[in-house]
Amino acid sequence: MLAFANDYSKGAHPAILQRFIDTNRDPQPGYGQDTYSASAAEKIQAACDCPDAQVTFIAGGTQANAVIISTVLKDYQGVIAADTGHVSIHEAGSIEYTGHKVLTIPGHDGKIDAQELAAYIRGFYDDENHIQMVYPGMVYISQPTEYGTLYSKQELTAISDVCHQYDISLFMDGARLGYGLMSPENDLTLPEIAKLVDVFYIGGTKVGALCGEAVVFTHNNQPEYFNNRVKRRGAQLAKGRLIGVQFETLFTDNLYFKISAHAIEMAAQLKAALTEKGYQFFIASPTNQQFVVVTNEKLAALKQEVDFSFWEKIDDDHTAIRLVTSWATTEEEIAALKAVL
Repeated sequence: MLAFANDYSKGAHPAILQRFIDTNRDPQPGYGQDTYSASAAEKIQAACDCPDAQVTFIAGGTQANAVIISTVLKDYQGVIAADTGHVSIHEAGSIEYTGHKVLTIPGHDGKIDAQELAAYIRGFYDDENHIQMVYPGMVYISQPTEYGTLYSKQELTAISDVCHQYDISLFMDGARLGYGLMSPENDLTLPEIAKLVDVFYIGGTKVGALCGEAVVFTHNNQPEYFNNRVKRRGAQLAKGRLIGVQFETLFTDNLYFKISAHAIEMAAQLKAALTEKGYQFFIASPTNQQFVVVTNEKLAALKQEVDFSFWEKIDDDHTAIRLVTSWATTEEEIAALKAVL
């Protein structure tokens, strides 16, 4: 089977595996107190041009979302997200499980609009019964979005301004951040993101690591006793070095950005192949996720040779599917997929 279902179906980049071997017998403290995690944090601070950033390594993306949202919010607050947002639909209610409601507003190609966000918050406070309602305490976005689309610098700045106006936190899910940063349509740098959001995470699981995400609080605003609360929520590894070694490697010699750029190049080749074969795109994505509409017959045929993701039913005869490239995708795999298409 050709593997195009997601960007985490393969293991880890060879440089990470080699670094594991090289450091394997070096005894280190646990729970993220190791020298590799400290070095990785310094490298991330430098990449973000944010020397005071507070960096914590967490086991996975769902855990990162749940920990960040539940520790930043007060117990009477919820988090605003697009109705198509990852925390809204694809995390099995993990945010609600922490006791916080996801407050949804319409998504447009996966993105929220700053004016609609402001209108939602303003409408909440204009409601004379809002004391009985869940208060908006945070805005959640992802870069790239669930549909592979990107927020521009102008769009992110406008959302950030709304959050500042209402004194609520802006949180960016960066599970695929590397692929967004290296897209030719992206106009945001990592330092600019660090200035515009209150907290974000740099995804490792989907960008070359075996597992792990780097959570970055950018304005000296990390919740009190954050490490303790990460552990309390089951998101901290005793062998914290496992994540530290990976991010130290990813942020050495720009490896994170190089392998992300490779995935984008493979996505461009995938997109060209789909276009050449006459496939109809469900949405225009400039990143490593590509969405096309296929007939039921084509869906059944593709399933015999290609591992892809079901996305949504279009009508009784058509389905949107997702094909994803990654740091590990090869030109040979693209050529093989083209032959199947």
